[in-house]
Amino acid sequence: MKSLTARGALVLTLAAGAYWAASRGVPEALAQPSARVDTFRVLKAYPHDSAAYTQGLIYRDGFLFESTGLNGQSTLRKVRLETGEVVQQRRLERTYFAEGLEEWNGQLVQLTWQSNIAFVYDLASFAPRRTLAYTGEGWGLTRDREGFILSDGTERLRFLQPDTFREIRRVTVTDRGTPVRDLNELEYIRGEIYANVWHTDRIARISPQSGRVTAWIDLRGLMSGYRLDSEAVLNGIAYDAARNRLFVTGKLWPRLFEIEVVPRK
Repeated sequence: MKSLTARGALVLTLAAGAYWAASRGVPEALAQPSARVDTFRVLKAYPHDSAAYTQGLIYRDGFLFESTGLNGQSTLRKVRLETGEVVQQRRLERTYFAEGLEEWNGQLVQLTWQSNIAFVYDLASFAPRRTLAYTGEGWGLTRDREGFILSDGTERLRFLQPDTFREIRRVTVTDRGTPVRDLNELEYIRGEIYANVWHTDRIARISPQSGRVTAWIDLRGLMSGYRLDSEAVLNGIAYDAARNRLFVTGKLWPRLFEIEVVPRK
């Protein structure tokens, strides 16, 4: 045994731990360590419309595109990052409560909460193109290379065919075997799904293959010093892939932040 390398010893230790857990009837998920919890550093703060009930957020071609909710107040917006100025806007009919937002092949797709319909618009003009139907509620929307990923307020993420919204597969999101419910706004970043969790100050980083939470980002204190409405919760993640910039905001927040994820010591 003394001739084992450190790596070999680690493999044996992990195997022994798994055997110990299995032999005592401990579920494999509970034998796994909890996901690490990282913190953050604010790199820059930008103005954000404090009347915007943010439900979806993406960054494309130098601008933010935002979906805002509430019946009678739902909009699709193009926003100048540096000033928060709304440079283009389309209002939805009062019957619709807008939710998540994503882009696909030069078109924007905007979910609705309980209407079982997604609106498809031209990215440049916001002209309506068609609609897509889906079952259940619509909360958050993002995409990978294959298609869309939808959250519905449960612990499930659904993977959808981009042209028809037909469900391809789904995963259950868990942290050490415990379902993580209330998954809200989504963003796909470097092979992981980042998800707001409704009424919390945390973002979950999720494996799209297994649904397991690989890490948490603890954003407590981000809006300290501001008096906010009880529904003014963290919700809105956007990523600038070209410059590796991560943006976050919330419903009815007067600020949008560029942050850096920092490992907690």
